[in-house]
Amino acid sequence: MAGPETGTEPAAETTGGDTGGDTGDRTGAQVLLRTLVDAGVDVCFANPGTSEMHLVAALDAEPRMRAVLTLFEGVATGAADGYARMADKPAATLLHLGPGLANGTANLHNARRAGTPVVNVVGDHALDHKPLDAPLESDVDALAGTVSARVHRSVATADLGRDTADAVAAALGPPPAVSTLLVPADVAWTSAAGLEPGVLAPPVEPGRGALDADALESAAKALRSGEPCILLVGGTGLRERGLVAAHRIAAATSARVLAECFPTRLERGAGVPPITRLAYPGDVAREQLAGTAHLVLAGAASPVTFFGYPGKRGDLVPEGAAVHRVAEIGAAGAIALEALADLVAAEVTDVPRAAAIPPALPTGPLTVQSAAEVVGALLPEGAIVVDESVTSGASLPQATAGSPRHDWLTLTGGAIGFGLPAATGAAVACPDRPVWCLQADGSAMYTISALWTHARENLDITTVLYDNGAYAILRGELLGVGASLPADSPARSLLDLGAPRLDFVALATGMGVPAVRAETAEELAGALRRAAAEPGPHLVAAQVPPLVP
Repeated sequence: MAGPETGTEPAAETTGGDTGGDTGDRTGAQVLLRTLVDAGVDVCFANPGTSEMHLVAALDAEPRMRAVLTLFEGVATGAADGYARMADKPAATLLHLGPGLANGTANLHNARRAGTPVVNVVGDHALDHKPLDAPLESDVDALAGTVSARVHRSVATADLGRDTADAVAAALGPPPAVSTLLVPADVAWTSAAGLEPGVLAPPVEPGRGALDADALESAAKALRSGEPCILLVGGTGLRERGLVAAHRIAAATSARVLAECFPTRLERGAGVPPITRLAYPGDVAREQLAGTAHLVLAGAASPVTFFGYPGKRGDLVPEGAAVHRVAEIGAAGAIALEALADLVAAEVTDVPRAAAIPPALPTGPLTVQSAAEVVGALLPEGAIVVDESVTSGASLPQATAGSPRHDWLTLTGGAIGFGLPAATGAAVACPDRPVWCLQADGSAMYTISALWTHARENLDITTVLYDNGAYAILRGELLGVGASLPADSPARSLLDLGAPRLDFVALATGMGVPAVRAETAEELAGALRRAAAEPGPHLVAAQVPPLVP
C-alpha cells in the first residue's frame, strides 16, 4: 500500500482551493515545492502515495521541478545519493509514510555514510488522522532518525516554507547530510494564501578558517618526524584538487597515500594523480597499514573491518600508531589537504599524473580479469562509473587506471542495491556524460526496477551486469569467519543464484532497456561499442565465473 499505484482510498477534501497553477490561494504543497526550487533543489525522485497527492498535484504549478518516478523507494533514495555525488547539491525524494521510508532506508544509509546531501520529504497522515492508528501509521520520526542528520516534522502550513528552507540548509551542511522533512497531508493541502516561500540563508562555504589549526600542526609534526606515515584520504580529498595536495605531501615527506576503501567520488584516470584504495579484505588492509607510526586522516574515517572475525582485531590501525584527524568525515578534505601541504610541502608544485595506457582488448571466454580489461580499454572520456560489481570487480582498479579521465562512485555504506539507482541519479545530474554501471547480479535484484526508470527517462546508462550465478561475496565471507559447509549441505543453496538462473536480458528488455548477453571478451567489447553509438540505456549481461568457487 506504499507505492504510487495504491491511491485508491478517497482523496482528502481540499480546504485551500486549487492546487494547480499559481493562484493567490495556493496550498502548502506549492509553497514547499517553490521553496525547494528557489533553494536550488530542482530534481525530485519520487514514489508517492495518497498522503503525498497534493504534493504531486502541486508539480503542475512548479515547472522548474523535475520529478522522476521510481517503482521502488530504494531506487528513489539511491538515485538522490548518486545525483548529489555528481551535482554537488541535493536532490529531493518524495516517499510515502513509514513503510515507504523504510523501503528507502538502505540507500539513505549509503548516502549518510557517503556524506551526500539529500532532502528527504516524507508524507505522513493528516494531523487529526494520526491518533486513529490507521494501518499505515508508524513512528516515522524514529525511522527517519536512523539515517538522517536532521529530522523535522512540519505541523503548520504557515511554517512550511521556513521548515523546507531549514531542511535544505541542513542537507547542504557543512558537512552535507541527509535531512528529512515530515509533511502531514493536511499541512500540504491547507490553503497557503498570502504565504511566501521560505528563504534559504546563504550557504556556509567551508574554508581554511574552519579548519583546526592545532590538528593541522600536529599532523604536520608527525609528517616531518621521519617516522612511517600514511595519509588516508576521503571525501572531497579524492577530487583532483585534493589528490594534488596529497601527492605534494608525499613528495616532501615520504608519507604513503591511500584512499578510503569505498570512496564517495574518486576522480581518476589518465592525467589525474593516482591513488591506491585501502583493501576490503581485512588481512590485505592490515598489510597495507603495517608498520605505520602515524595515520593522518583527511576526510576519511579511522579504518576498521566491515565485520568482526574470530580471533582478529576489527580496528585496522596498527597497535601503537598515533591517529591525526585533519578533516572530519565528509568535510572539506581538499581544503584540509591543501592547508597541510602548505605547511610541509610549500616548495613542491609538480606531482605525478596517471599515464594513459593504450587499450589492449583481450580475447576468449570472459573471466573477471578479461571483463575488466574490456572495460578499461573502452571506458569513454568523462565517464561516470558507478561500481557495485562486488567480487566480479576485483580487477577493475588496475585495468582502468590508465583509462581516459573519469569519476568512480562506490558503495559507501555496504547496503546492497546501490548501483542501478545511483547510476540513475548520476545520469540525471550529468546528462552530457556517459554513465557506466558495473553491477553484480545478486545486488542488482534488490533494485532491478531502476532499469524501468532508465528507459522511461531515456538515460545514457550502460550497465555491465556481471552474471556469475552466485553470491560469491558470501562464499568468501563464509571462509573468512571460519565457517564451513559440507559439499552436500542444503545451506549451500543460500550462496547460489541458480535453479532457476536469472535471465537479465529478459528482465531488462521487459522494462524497456535493450539488452544482450556476452560470453566472450569479443562479444562484450562489441556490445559496449554498440551501446556507446546508440542513445539511451543499454544492458550487457556478462557471463563470468564466480571469483570464489
